[in-house]
Amino acid sequence: MARKRMVMELGMGTDLQGEDYTKAACRALHNALRQNSLTVADAFDVPRDQMDVEIVIGVAKPDQVDKQIVADVLPYGKRVVLVEEGGMDTPKEDGGFTVMANAAVLVYLDLPEGKYGEAAQ
Repeated sequence: MARKRMVMELGMGTDLQGEDYTKAACRALHNALRQNSLTVADAFDVPRDQMDVEIVIGVAKPDQVDKQIVADVLPYGKRVVLVEEGGMDTPKEDGGFTVMANAAVLVYLDLPEGKYGEAAQ
């Protein structure tokens, strides 16, 4: 089997009022998922639960993101959530801030050697 990256989608999410990094991260993931329904597994006759999905979240305070809540956004696949410094906190006039998160969703499939020609090499 050859593990190949098949999909990369990007998203952005915010929490305007609550300064909640997990909420912004989930919204960024939802935004990325709206770009693709992740049917690539079906196209290669791979069960959806066998997709390896790496979710990379960028926020100003990575330790404030609940990775399990973010992972639970996906309906299927083996999920790994990585959170790193990124995104942005934008100050508001009242002394608070708006949280902006970025998400990258990377989908990998294990494809049989040679079955799909160049795709498996």
